[in-house]
Amino acid sequence: MIFALCACGKQAAPAASQKFIMGIDPEYPPFSYLGEDGQYTGFDVEICKAACEVLGWDFEVFGVNWDEKLVQLDAKECDCVWSGMTILDSMKEAGYVLSAPYYDNTQVIMVKEGSDIKSSADLAGKVVAVQLGTSGESLLNGDLADLTASFKELVTCDSFLKCFTELGGDAVDAVFVDAPVAASYASVNKGFEILDEELGAEQYGIAFRSGDQALCDAIEGAVKELVSNGKYAEIAEKYPDIVNNLVFLNEAA
Repeated sequence: MIFALCACGKQAAPAASQKFIMGIDPEYPPFSYLGEDGQYTGFDVEICKAACEVLGWDFEVFGVNWDEKLVQLDAKECDCVWSGMTILDSMKEAGYVLSAPYYDNTQVIMVKEGSDIKSSADLAGKVVAVQLGTSGESLLNGDLADLTASFKELVTCDSFLKCFTELGGDAVDAVFVDAPVAASYASVNKGFEILDEELGAEQYGIAFRSGDQALCDAIEGAVKELVSNGKYAEIAEKYPDIVNNLVFLNEAA
């Protein structure tokens, strides 16, 4: 397993028994969201909880403001950001410790059924929504800036749920969104369509503070054990929309 970033120098190993606080986007199904029982759940949450059980650590979830996630991580409000987070070069350059990638992702366009938008080329003159602080926003302001320039307006929301609400209420014409999030939402909400076009290949990973390589290693070691003993695949079966893009399961196949 190749780490996305390796910290230099010797570091103390994490305590044998400790509380581990997982930072998540609380509205990011199927990776992290509030369940019907009022408890946070999702693929990432279940894997982290299981990893903490392997390590004998107490597990806690902290909902971050996604646009401020790294600020909150640095402020030690959580011990990691683990919630469908795209590995970005800017994070590496800033010194964050990043795990190996565990999910292959792309961006897609969601519209309402019956929309005249059939591809990204049809977004000219349209109002498009995207979540603040996401790789999708970075892509639209970076590599896809020419596409964005053709929009009537780019609307930023602080959660994907708000993006989808705006789309459902016809306040926007389309949402630029991570593929698994779009699939999860469309599976339980009628009247939406995901265009058959993928934009911006990327990978998800876990972010830790600079100097926390030992903590990253401990979590990754526990996740490896979950993969080896079958618990990882067992949890993944609950989330069929993402199984085919989980790196560790594809490696094991």
